Amino acid sequence: MQKKFNKYIKTLHLPEKSKILLAVSGGADSVAMLKLFENSKFTIGIAHCNFHLRGEESDLDEKYVKELSETYETEYFRIDFDTKKYSKEKGISIEMAARELRYTWFEKIREENNYDFIATAHHKDDIIETFFINLARGTGIRGLTGINAVNDKIIRPLLFADREEIIEYLKKDGIKFRTDSSNSDVKIMRNKFRHEILPAFREVNTAFSNKILETISYLKQTETVLNQEVSNVIDDVLKTHNQIIFIDIKKLQKYSPTKLFLYEILKTYSFNNKQVDDIYETLDKNAGKQFFSETHKLIKDRENLIIEKINTVSENEIIINKDDELIQISDNQYIKINIFNKNANYKIKKSKKTATFDFNKIKYPLTIRNWQKGDYFYPFGMNKKKKLSNFFIDEKISIIEKEKIKILVSEEKIAWIIGYRTDNRFKITEKTKKIIEFDLIKSS
Repeated sequence: MQKKFNKYIKTLHLPEKSKILLAVSGGADSVAMLKLFENSKFTIGIAHCNFHLRGEESDLDEKYVKELSETYETEYFRIDFDTKKYSKEKGISIEMAARELRYTWFEKIREENNYDFIATAHHKDDIIETFFINLARGTGIRGLTGINAVNDKIIRPLLFADREEIIEYLKKDGIKFRTDSSNSDVKIMRNKFRHEILPAFREVNTAFSNKILETISYLKQTETVLNQEVSNVIDDVLKTHNQIIFIDIKKLQKYSPTKLFLYEILKTYSFNNKQVDDIYETLDKNAGKQFFSETHKLIKDRENLIIEKINTVSENEIIINKDDELIQISDNQYIKINIFNKNANYKIKKSKKTATFDFNKIKYPLTIRNWQKGDYFYPFGMNKKKKLSNFFIDEKISIIEKEKIKILVSEEKIAWIIGYRTDNRFKITEKTKKIIEFDLIKSS
């Protein structure tokens, strides 16, 4: 198993001195991953989430992972989540809530502690289960192409092994692991496939798993071909002028299947399957029909589909240039701008009236404008985007207050909802050398 791991990890092309944060739940998969990494050349740390979904069992998982960190003498991070509360607030499933919470936290720990990658213990069986789950829910080809071994800062170094191999490896070496009792609950879709549906396929064909993995590999290759063809179609049918996109309808209709290419083009602008179906039905009809995604407006013209960002121009925009130090944003409100070098004694002001950013992440000229429908940002401390409209609901901001809110924008990215929240993409890190500070002040 160790030899297979060492061989597979080379295919990921990780830098030799990579520092890797391991997501360890205490279950067989993550414990095996920890053991394999412990015998490798990489520097590792352990991150554990207690989702408090299984009472004492969750606490015992946490205790065991802490013991593992002590045994292997690794850096250890842990966190508690009120997963049910988060699920209810966001209106999403428990599984999705846990996923959002853990990946956001993993990335935070990775950045703050200079880890290069986050490793999760997904394996071959996870690829197969995910394929069937997506198939059952309905998906395009992308949802059937498996789990990527590397996805930006996320790596999955156990995709060379299946669950049976992992259990055998642990038992052979006498390595203990925790068993999640909820994994046997077939009311959960993944467990339904794992314990009932997929075993039935294996009864029909003992080589089922290998055949499905082969099929997924073929689909991934097919997706590569599709992406290249879509790129060629886009080059032919799409033109941009003054930030407005024009799709030539007659040229588009020469490509078959037209609806597929239309979807691949329009998904970039946040249009969903249903909207694309409706847009496709208008291609040979009268001009004038309009469609709206969260971020863009599409108008069906005689010869073109015309796409523009919703409210891309505000009537009350304020431009901030590099030499500006004081900007008036309303009758009695100003923003004072201060730029300085970071030093060891500097402390960020903990006030909603102050926004502090890494100067090198800010691009002039900056813009202050009213917020617009479809606007989104990445709230400080999070790596997942959030619509401003949802943020205002969460903050219980009244309609009157909402109309007065202005935002600070850098290259069309929201850096600060002025007086409320900054964006995570512009935050100060250990690598920051120069700081820009915006202070919201009122005239007397």
